[in-house]
Amino acid sequence: MLLLPSLSLISLFGATYASFRDFGIPPSNATVDIRVLNVGNLTLGGTAHAFISPVLPGEETLTGPMFAFLVEHNETQTRIMFDLGIRKDPLNLAPGIASLFSSGLFTVEGSKDITDLLQDGGIPLTSIDTVIWSHAHFDHIGDMSKFPNTTGLIIGPGTNTSTFPGSPNGTLQASDFAGHNVTELNFSTTNLSFSSLKAIDYFGDGSFYLLNTPGHLPGHISALARVTPTSFISLGGDTFHHAGEARPRPEFQKNFPCPAHLLEETKTSISTDYFWSPKSRDGAFDMQSRAQQLLAISDLPDSFYADPVRSQVSLEKLATFDADPDIFVIVAHDRSLVSSLPHFPASLNGWKASHLKERTAWNFVDTANPAFIFSPT
Repeated sequence: MLLLPSLSLISLFGATYASFRDFGIPPSNATVDIRVLNVGNLTLGGTAHAFISPVLPGEETLTGPMFAFLVEHNETQTRIMFDLGIRKDPLNLAPGIASLFSSGLFTVEGSKDITDLLQDGGIPLTSIDTVIWSHAHFDHIGDMSKFPNTTGLIIGPGTNTSTFPGSPNGTLQASDFAGHNVTELNFSTTNLSFSSLKAIDYFGDGSFYLLNTPGHLPGHISALARVTPTSFISLGGDTFHHAGEARPRPEFQKNFPCPAHLLEETKTSISTDYFWSPKSRDGAFDMQSRAQQLLAISDLPDSFYADPVRSQVSLEKLATFDADPDIFVIVAHDRSLVSSLPHFPASLNGWKASHLKERTAWNFVDTANPAFIFSPT
């Protein structure tokens, strides 16, 4: 039984944060530019229970974007990719994954993969120095065979690199690695840690950190990008899949109060048969007195989280970033953000000046948003 979701953030970590400085992130004027591309929308038929809990009647199918991030180091113009989304020909994935698409259980909306989107946008593939996988699931690894051999590949510690057919159940293929210099991160050598997440300073100047966020899959990592000297974007990978797994929490509600019109709407839109809070009443949910996230990570036997308990701990740590006014957290499949993010070629760097976080933080409980899943359909 998964108990961690019932613990409040404050009781688990004993601290609250007012700005990025409280995490111990060293000051720096070095920055990166972040641009997001949605490689396509992935629909997983009847599998919501493998990602989140509870799953309400009528919400058994999960659909989400597949965000990939172009990261450019502003001083050197070095370009890297953080995640790639899915390849455009999923039937050419390893057989165990391809069968999910040939059977129709999984479907993808989109006819281009990340390499097409980059080249359409004027970004030569030869300009991508390195690809970083948050983890080795099929919807993050793209098709590495389309990148030149000069493009390196970085993976998290303990990533399973066995390939089909040598490994009959393997979900990777030799083409995912062939010709590329592959580097496996080692967090044991770093002295940096933010919100108890081990960190590696990728460029060595405080502009882009890789963070150890284990649990979802062996080798799962995330990133923390400095986009102005005092503001950051956290690229969360699959640390969680739905904003309701991270929100609401007391510190989050304090820094990002739910808009009055949504507070009023959630009184009747969020089912009190499935969700409760101290000041809720039958048929009248009270968001402001809710002290824990609405959704939990699935811990069922067929969960897509390899280690649900460690996943929840990583989520709790990342949620301290989510509550911080200086950090904008974006996970790879956050459906609530699809229509709100400035997409490539636009930059995300101005998120704080444009109040993007305040405008989108509660999208997930807006009944008009496709991420709303808190009432039976």
